[in-house]
Amino acid sequence: MASIYEELAIEVSPEQAWAALRRVGDAHRLFAPVLVNAQLDGDVRTVRFANGMVLQERILDVNDERRRVSYTALNGPGMTYHHASMQVVDEGRGRCLFVWITDFHPREVSDNLTPLIEQGAQALKSNLERVDPKKNTD
Repeated sequence: MASIYEELAIEVSPEQAWAALRRVGDAHRLFAPVLVNAQLDGDVRTVRFANGMVLQERILDVNDERRRVSYTALNGPGMTYHHASMQVVDEGRGRCLFVWITDFHPREVSDNLTPLIEQGAQALKSNLERVDPKKNTD
């Protein structure tokens, strides 16, 4: 088993970040351009990556109190186990911390998984920080 831990400070309020992250069916907007499409059918989300890979993920929990989403990849290439969570933590002063933890097996898929997580976290940060909350009508 292996884990990837990604943590980024984001210059938006935790409420704004959580409002975007909790919309799990809109992941392709929040994580663009790494994700190019996402569809939610019940608790299963199908995501298409810019590199052409398609994954199905089961959404396990969307916890408003903890501002935390957890999910598992159902068909990750080469993976026999996958569980991940993303959480928004209040840092005060209108900023937050984004924490993404992914546990998976076997360890060898790390070379493929790590760049996607790093790029995805940076995309989330960029997409959230470029939105003017006064213009955001979602």
